[in-house]
Amino acid sequence: MTLTKELGESFERRFGHPAEHFFFSPGRVNLIGEHTDYNGGHVFPAAISVGTYAAVSLRDDNEIHAFSANFKDAGMVSFAKDDLKIRQYDSWVKYVRGVISELSKLGHEVPRGFNLAIVGDMPTASGLSSSASLELLIGVMLNDLFDFGMDTLSLVKLGQAVENDYLGLQTGIMDQFAVAFGQEKQAIFLDTNTMDYEMVPADFGDYELVIMTTNKKRELVDSKYNERRAETQKALEELQAIGDINSLGDLTTEEFEKIVDHISSPVNQRRARHAVAENERTVLAKKALSEHDMKRFGELLTESHNSLRDDYEVTGIELDTLVSAAMAQPGVLGARMTGAGFGGSAIALVAKSEADNFAAAVGKVYDEKIGYQASFFVADIVDGTHAL
Repeated sequence: MTLTKELGESFERRFGHPAEHFFFSPGRVNLIGEHTDYNGGHVFPAAISVGTYAAVSLRDDNEIHAFSANFKDAGMVSFAKDDLKIRQYDSWVKYVRGVISELSKLGHEVPRGFNLAIVGDMPTASGLSSSASLELLIGVMLNDLFDFGMDTLSLVKLGQAVENDYLGLQTGIMDQFAVAFGQEKQAIFLDTNTMDYEMVPADFGDYELVIMTTNKKRELVDSKYNERRAETQKALEELQAIGDINSLGDLTTEEFEKIVDHISSPVNQRRARHAVAENERTVLAKKALSEHDMKRFGELLTESHNSLRDDYEVTGIELDTLVSAAMAQPGVLGARMTGAGFGGSAIALVAKSEADNFAAAVGKVYDEKIGYQASFFVADIVDGTHAL
């Protein structure tokens, strides 16, 4: 039975009538370009086949009744459509409130209530952007149901506003962009300064991208994400005092090293060094993938992880264990954490001929060192959020 069919049957049991509409919103994996989106650099994500599904029907009153199969303990949550204040006890439903709240700021008032059931096949807190998947799912769903006429980029910015303004997490725009603009078998090379982007065939030849999830629970709002953003912002401000620099992504590594001493804090020097070098690596990785140079592409993945570990300090023992264990396996060209870090997931570029043994070998090392199991899967690269 497909997940959509299961969701439809669950919806009918809970609400007593069939769902009127179904939607799917993918997760995303970032190939490379981490913590560059809010530093004015390039990112290189793709939408993946694990994500979030919604079944919905409109109501004749102003109430919203919502249930998530992934948060069964939360039960059925019911609230009036204008009851949008964030609650400390809210779990996933805070994203529903957040999307409706940000829509209202744009003059798009949700005119009536609805019944909603969702289910996701992506691990929560996995670093695969389950939050952006849900934000775009709700945004696209309401845009379609109520004919708000918002284009895809506006929906992307709406999702980012939920993170920044409603939830108080100062994320960049990459996750929402990847989830919304994804295309089957294509990675997105995005300049976050200009929003110019290019689709690049995600063809790994004799290799495949294995996603390795730590299964460590973490909340970005409670992590050091905002702290890292503040550190790079401070570094940029000090550099702007000596020259016309719009963002750290404007600088080459060579240019940066000539002026790095103008950043007063050694810690902030390291943070900025990562942002500059990671942007360069992302440009080089796009070239390597376009030219089918898997060896070089893999090297850049590993260099990215080392920088995130040493200069940006967002990896931790779980991600470092996965990456080091992956690199010790035959047929692996590179590995790195993906997403914000602090737990979540990593990726490895693994020869298809070695893939069967890879997960078992890395999983054994991880279980022995960390004390619980990691998860492994290969995801297809798919289209962005859409009605089914």
